[in-house]
Amino acid sequence: MVSSRDVTALLGDWTRGERGALDQLLPLVYAELRRVAARQLRNERNDHTLQPTALVHEAYIRLVDQRHVDWHNRAHFFGVAAQVMRRILVDHARRHGASKRGDGAGCVSIDEARDVAALNHPHICTLYDIGSHDGIDFLVMEHLDGETLAERVKKGPLPMDQALQCAVQIASALDEAHRAGIVHRDLKPGNIFLVRGAGAALPGAKLLDFGLSKAMISAGPGSTDLT
Repeated sequence: MVSSRDVTALLGDWTRGERGALDQLLPLVYAELRRVAARQLRNERNDHTLQPTALVHEAYIRLVDQRHVDWHNRAHFFGVAAQVMRRILVDHARRHGASKRGDGAGCVSIDEARDVAALNHPHICTLYDIGSHDGIDFLVMEHLDGETLAERVKKGPLPMDQALQCAVQIASALDEAHRAGIVHRDLKPGNIFLVRGAGAALPGAKLLDFGLSKAMISAGPGSTDLT
């Protein structure tokens, strides 16, 4: 069993800004997070499109983004993880219902797009140009060869090494965006792209679609907002 002291120490290091702690943390908590995800999904319909692997990835990305949470111990971390997974499933159900009704999603403004374009990170999809023509706004983004995480998990769970790599890469991309004052707000498997790279042993992950992004508002020291 993973030592509570090890997990708590790494969570503290990550909260203090030590990036290396994130790489060490995920292998220690991944198996237990999958068990938590499986328990959460038992209460969902049989044809649910989110699989445990995708739920773990989305929950982990949200969890490690909480720089102002005072993590008490291993049990606290996994308890919050269960709450986050529950919220993800609720959000997923709402989006599923909205798509059936044909509700539209919000659009990114030109000013917000320029903020995103300023990001330079190997795991954020590059935005090359922004403009407007005949009253229609447009974005020019890099061409990616591969598939979204949502498409990939329909084929079955990711191998452990690829799952770990993907989670670390996307967490790093989010960290870069947040340092620039940008919050993504629409993290889901459909917005994570697995890129097929020439000669790469594993596909690299790219964060897509900042269409619902917003400027970051600093939270107080005791904030535990996990949305």
